[in-house]
Amino acid sequence: MKVPDYCLKKVLILGCGNMLLGDDGFGPAVVEKLRDYNLPSDACALDVGTGVRSIIFNLLLTEKRPEKVIIIDSIDLGKTPGEIFEISIEEIQESKIDDFNFHLPLTSNLLRELKGCGVEVIIIACQVEDIPDVVKIGLSKPVLDAIPKACMKVMQHIS
Repeated sequence: MKVPDYCLKKVLILGCGNMLLGDDGFGPAVVEKLRDYNLPSDACALDVGTGVRSIIFNLLLTEKRPEKVIIIDSIDLGKTPGEIFEISIEEIQESKIDDFNFHLPLTSNLLRELKGCGVEVIIIACQVEDIPDVVKIGLSKPVLDAIPKACMKVMQHIS
């Protein structure tokens, strides 16, 4: 069985979100911007859209895994729109799990399993201004302005 290339990297960066739903597209937008940065050859940044679960599931099934997985996603926790912060898996309360845009609640359980396999899991989140109920392409100004800050956080974790 061939192991996906991203499993062989030291650091895997996963941008989660749906570009068709306003601020929900934050994670993919950060991955796009990271192309302007000089990522080391042992790091890989992927726009996983709403398919982060399948990537994490693949990581759990392989013997070779990255040392570090960085999840980039948008969140609504009532903070200031555009605020960038890190949150640990342990901080995700079961009662609040649906507030996270890990694009299906089971993803946080998969991340816990991945951490149990010795992978460092880092979650970089951005407080949304709005996630519409209908298709609306484009990030709000505060979330758009937060992209470079998120990129800098990622670079701090991989340097």
